[in-house]
Amino acid sequence: MNTVNPVKQIPFYLIKLNDKFWRNRLETNTFVTIPHVLRRCEKSRRIANFEIAGGLTDKKQTSKFPFDDSDVFKILEGVAYTLKLTPHVELEKYVDEIIDKIAAAQEDDGYLYTHRTINPENPSKLSGKKRWEEVTIASHELYNVGHLYEAAVAYFEATGKETLLNVAIKNAELVLKIFGHGKNESPPGHQEIELGLLRLFSSAKDERYLNLAKFFLDIRGSKDRKGYDDYVLQCKEAFPLMGSDKFGYNQTHKPVTEQKEAVGHAVRATYMYSAMANIAVLFNDEKYLVALNQLWDDVIKHKFSITGGIGASANGEAFDKAYILPNYYEKSNELGVYNETCASIGNIFWNFRMHLIHGTSKYIDVLERTLYNGLLSGISLEGDKFFYPNPLASEGDIFRKKWFFIACCPSNIVRFIPQIQSYIYSLKDSMININLFIGSTAKIDLNGNFIEMHQKTNYPWEGLVEIEVNPSRSMEFSIALRIPGWAQNNPVPSDLYRYMTPIEEKVRLEVNNKLIDLEIIEGYCIINQTWKKGDRILIEFPMPVHRVVAHDKVQDCKGMVALERGPIVYCIESIDNDNIEKLKLNDNTQLDHVYQEELLNGIVTITGSVQNLESNAEQDFLAIPYHVWAHRGRSEMIVWMHH
Repeated sequence: MNTVNPVKQIPFYLIKLNDKFWRNRLETNTFVTIPHVLRRCEKSRRIANFEIAGGLTDKKQTSKFPFDDSDVFKILEGVAYTLKLTPHVELEKYVDEIIDKIAAAQEDDGYLYTHRTINPENPSKLSGKKRWEEVTIASHELYNVGHLYEAAVAYFEATGKETLLNVAIKNAELVLKIFGHGKNESPPGHQEIELGLLRLFSSAKDERYLNLAKFFLDIRGSKDRKGYDDYVLQCKEAFPLMGSDKFGYNQTHKPVTEQKEAVGHAVRATYMYSAMANIAVLFNDEKYLVALNQLWDDVIKHKFSITGGIGASANGEAFDKAYILPNYYEKSNELGVYNETCASIGNIFWNFRMHLIHGTSKYIDVLERTLYNGLLSGISLEGDKFFYPNPLASEGDIFRKKWFFIACCPSNIVRFIPQIQSYIYSLKDSMININLFIGSTAKIDLNGNFIEMHQKTNYPWEGLVEIEVNPSRSMEFSIALRIPGWAQNNPVPSDLYRYMTPIEEKVRLEVNNKLIDLEIIEGYCIINQTWKKGDRILIEFPMPVHRVVAHDKVQDCKGMVALERGPIVYCIESIDNDNIEKLKLNDNTQLDHVYQEELLNGIVTITGSVQNLESNAEQDFLAIPYHVWAHRGRSEMIVWMHH
C-alpha cells in the first residue's frame, strides 16, 4: 500500500484569507449561512429526528426523507471547519447539543438511521422493511453515515471532542461486521460512505476502513442484482427523475475499473470518482487510474458546461450523452439542463484529487472554472438563498430559494466554503505549487522548514498578483506558478470550447523586479532559486474580454457566443437589456469592461452594442458575471448569445 500522494494538499487552517472576494464569502458563511441552515434544520424537523429516535421528546413529527440525517451531518462538518478557523463559543455549544441528540439516536449495536429507529415496524417506504434491504437503491443508510464519518473527524480535529467521533466509529464497526466479501455485498446506492471511510482511515490509520472503502467500489457491477427492476420502479414512484437506465443511474452497470464513460447521477458519480482517486494512490492501482483518466476525458471533452456545471440532464440529475448540453431548465416539466450545485462541488473534489495524483494544472483549470461560475451561482450574495439547478438560460421563472425539501445543496455549500483555501497551494517534494490566486497568508512546511507566502491581489477582477516569499531561512526550493488555460488561449483543456480570437498579449512575470521569461511545463512556470525573506514575485495575466464558441456538435450552442474575462463567465439579464433572446453580438463589436463597486457587491461588467434581430436596430448591452444573476428580482437570463 502506498500511503503518500505524489502531490500533497496544504491544510486549510494554515491559510488565512484576506482578500475581499473570498473573505466576504467566508464571513457570510459563518455569520449568515450556518445560522440560517441550522434554523431550517430545526424548522424542517431534521434535528428533531434524532430527538425522537433517541427518546428525548414525545413529539412524533419527523422530516420527510430518509436521507435528511445527512444534511445535519454536512452542516456539522462545515461548522467544524469554521471553528477550526475561528473559535465561536455559542455555536460550538449549540452544536454539542445536537451531537448529544445524535448520540442518543444511535442504537445499541451502532446502527444510526433515524427514519427506521423512529418507527422500526413501519419505516419510510424508501427505507425497506429490513435494515440494508434497499441500500443499493433508495435507503441512503450508508450515504448518511458516510457524511457522519466526515463530520466526526472534522469536529474532533477542530475541537478535540470525541462524542461524535465515537458515534462514527461505533457505526463503522457495525458496517464492517455487516458488509464485505462473503457478507452483504450490496453496493451503496448513493456513493459517499467510501469518502467517509477514507476520512476515518486518514485519522485513525485503521486499514479496515480503507479496505472496506475499496470493497464498496470493487463490488459495483460485479454481479446481477436480482429484483433490481422492482426496486427501480418503487424508487421512481418517489423520484420520477431517477432516469431510465437500469444500472447507470447509480454507476452499478460495470465494475468501476471498466467504466470509461461518465453516466448517471452526477453527484453520485463525482463522489465515486473522488474515492477512486484516493484508492488509486493508496493501492497504487493502475486500473483505477486508467479508468479515472478515461472518465475525466469524457466529462471535459463532452459533458462540461462553459460555467463548469456538470450533470446536464434534469432527467435523473445526470450526465447526458456526449455534446448534449442544453441551456434552459424547464421548471414545469423538470426537463432540460440541471447542473446541480452539489455536482459542481463533487467535480471540484474530484479534480483536486486528480491534481494530487498527476501534479498538472489542467485539473485546477477545471476546478477554477467550476468554482467561480457553476458553484458560486448556487448561493446568493446574502448567503441565505440557494439554487439547486444552475441553468444557463432562464425565462424569468427561476429564483434562489431559502430552503428545499431535499436540502443537499445548502448543506453542501456550508461545508465547502470554509475549505476553499485548501485549494490555493499544493506541495510536491521541494516545490510549492500556487494553484489559485486568492489574497491570503499561508504557512507551508517544506521538509521541516517553514515558508510564509503572502498573496495580494484583486483577482478575479484584475490579473495582477503580488506574492511575497518569507522562508524561515534562506534556502533553495522551487515555486510553480499556475498559468491558467484561459491565459494561454485555452478556455478548457479540450476542444469543447475555444476562443474566437486568440490574443497575443503575454503573461508578465517578475522576480525581485527582474523580468523572467515564461517556460510553462504542465501548466506551471517553475522558478527555482535560493529564496530569502522578502523576495517578491509579480505576475500579471492579461484579462481581455473573450468571445467563446462551443464545439460544432453542441447543438444548443450552434451559432452562439458566450463572453468571459479571466476565469469569469458572463450572462445578460432582461433587467439590463431588452429582448435578450433576439440580440446578436457581431464579431467585430468593441467590448469594454469596467469595475462597478456599487453593483452586486462590486463586479466587473462588460458593455458594448448588439443588433436587435427583431427591429434590426443597434442597442447597448450590459453583461454581468454569471454567478451573480437572479439577484435583482424577476429577470430573464442567457449566457449564450447569437453571433
